[in-house]
Amino acid sequence: MLEFLKIKMAKIKPLPLELQRIACEQLGEVPQRIPEDLQKLKEWIRMQPHLKSRTDDQFLVQFLRGTKYSLEKAKEKLEQFYALKSKYADMLSNVDVESTLFMDYVQEKLFSPLSIPLHGNGSRIIYVQLPDDPNSFTINQLLQMATTFCEILLLNDPYACINGIILVYDYSKFRADHLSLFTPSAVRNIFLYLEKALPMRFKGVYAIHISPYVEKFIKLLLPYVPEKVKDRVHICCNIDDIKVTVPKQYLPRDIGGDNGSLEDVCIANIRLWEEYREYFRDSNDYGINESLRLIKKPNIDCDFGTGGSFRTINVD
Repeated sequence: MLEFLKIKMAKIKPLPLELQRIACEQLGEVPQRIPEDLQKLKEWIRMQPHLKSRTDDQFLVQFLRGTKYSLEKAKEKLEQFYALKSKYADMLSNVDVESTLFMDYVQEKLFSPLSIPLHGNGSRIIYVQLPDDPNSFTINQLLQMATTFCEILLLNDPYACINGIILVYDYSKFRADHLSLFTPSAVRNIFLYLEKALPMRFKGVYAIHISPYVEKFIKLLLPYVPEKVKDRVHICCNIDDIKVTVPKQYLPRDIGGDNGSLEDVCIANIRLWEEYREYFRDSNDYGINESLRLIKKPNIDCDFGTGGSFRTINVD
């Protein structure tokens, strides 16, 4: 009875039975111990004058799950999450989800978590496409909005949280004008963010509808992808090349699949942003103040940086 009461003290959403089994077997989760694990993490946060972190259970539990309940790794991941958002606010801070710019991003359906996870109970599939007008957003704005979407997955999506995410990147709209959205630093930074700061398992990215022109361009970008995740990037010249890993029925109807329409995803996203409006309204109040750090650490974001452009590269 006491153990049951302790579980209830943790304010986290219950997982579906199959996901709870996976969390226990693959992530080392012990449901009865979650309140104690969260308490230890909160106590550590309170002792860090340089770190202003959210301490609500649903947010913090994902840093434990995302590091397989290694408290030390959870601390490191949490620091990286806020350090990168603070230092590279122009690329990684959350955007104003009530702004016209953000709603334009949502309504263009550029980042769409599809309704049915892989095989019905696996990784969350996220369909990503390019804006029709490459001048409608800067690359930094696109990075900010994508990372804001990733943060809501931490709070709301048990399949992404337990089984990870798969990105399906559709290049069918690609043209030369889109080159400005793919600077080497942008490619490097988004993959480093996924690897080092986001407490979810990144299962891979599949680039689809790849023409020879685009394939040559992507190969120019690959050296800027961190070595640890480079083998998770797959170039698919046609839609059939992806079907072994992501069967066609798990792709959106808009490109011949059965996994809902992008318009339906857009409507669901708008409702979701309404639900989490207050959360994101104050999200940029959190971060790291390095001047208050008691023990100086090596630069954890040394791989991050800016600069570099593909504007002048000829890929013909």
